[in-house]
Amino acid sequence: MEIVVRKADLLRELQLFQGIVERKNTIPILANIKFDAEGDQVRFSATDLETAMSSTCAATVKRPGTMTLPARKLFEIVKSLPETDVRIAIDKARGSDKDSAKVSADRFDSRIQTLPAADFPNLPQTGSTTSVDLPSAALKEMIAKTQFAITGEDTRYVLNGAQFILKPDVLVMVATDGHRLALITTPRQGDANAPEMKTFWPKKALTELAKLLGDSDAPVRYECGENNMSFQVGNRTLFSRLLDAQFPAYERVIPKGNDKRLLFSRDLLTNAVKRVALLSNERSRAVKFVVDQGKVDVTSSSPELGEAQETLMVDYSGPAMQICFNAQYVLDFLAVVTTDDVALELKDEVSQAVMMPVGAEGYEYTYVIMPMRV
Repeated sequence: MEIVVRKADLLRELQLFQGIVERKNTIPILANIKFDAEGDQVRFSATDLETAMSSTCAATVKRPGTMTLPARKLFEIVKSLPETDVRIAIDKARGSDKDSAKVSADRFDSRIQTLPAADFPNLPQTGSTTSVDLPSAALKEMIAKTQFAITGEDTRYVLNGAQFILKPDVLVMVATDGHRLALITTPRQGDANAPEMKTFWPKKALTELAKLLGDSDAPVRYECGENNMSFQVGNRTLFSRLLDAQFPAYERVIPKGNDKRLLFSRDLLTNAVKRVALLSNERSRAVKFVVDQGKVDVTSSSPELGEAQETLMVDYSGPAMQICFNAQYVLDFLAVVTTDDVALELKDEVSQAVMMPVGAEGYEYTYVIMPMRV
């Protein structure tokens, strides 16, 4: 196999594959990208056996063929090269039955060890005969507003992803780590007779799909089978296994009786929580909202560090109360909201609170956060 590719084109594709290839694996071939060169293009493939991706890139194919190369090292080499053509060719070393690859550009020349392409696993197939186009802008919005609420603990398998619900008129995505829950609903125009479909998307699939969408405005071709799903975005396709778990009944978590509503400037609240949290307990990250008529005092205290307080003026005439939150959970929500104002709805000091953007257009977003007891 011998190909010549523009550095910028090759680097763009290799960068997308870095999140697919696992840093730690016990199967050496999974650290490699597979190259299939034919016609006027080269196809790239990578997998960790749970998530996979393939893409194509224009190339001058001087000799068609197949090979595999280490994904990370090749990316580092190509990234360091000048803006020129990159030549990649199989090169059998003298006195060895193992193939290597020559990677060269301008006056740079290198040889990289390869692994047999025959050892590279087949990419998963969805087995689905139906597909649906999803709007990329809405999908990006939904991922951004939910993925931070997915648990970071691999042992909590039932929470290690987001539930995606496809309905004829709306798209729904929801994620939770047991301490907070993020729910977003976006309208869509679909087949009114199509059945509702619920699937459980793994965290890694969401992360890689967000990268794949990038600045693309093209629709995403979504296919879902019994065990696998795929997303086709232009010349790239992401494959992933579905999580085989029952997502919690999230509807029961969303409180209905929160009758105390506070409106904040998003920027003012963000800055106040950031400043006050600097003197919060480093482990709990607890900040207290002391609510009174016309104002909210955001406070924190730590025996080791000290205490802090900032007052925010609000339009509130209800009873006084106080409630404590993890500062990072509040800031995570504020970081993905783009409206000028946000609402905080409370019931009492021990019940779930609800945060939401005020005046959001094109979607409905609900963030449920559990109070802390300190």
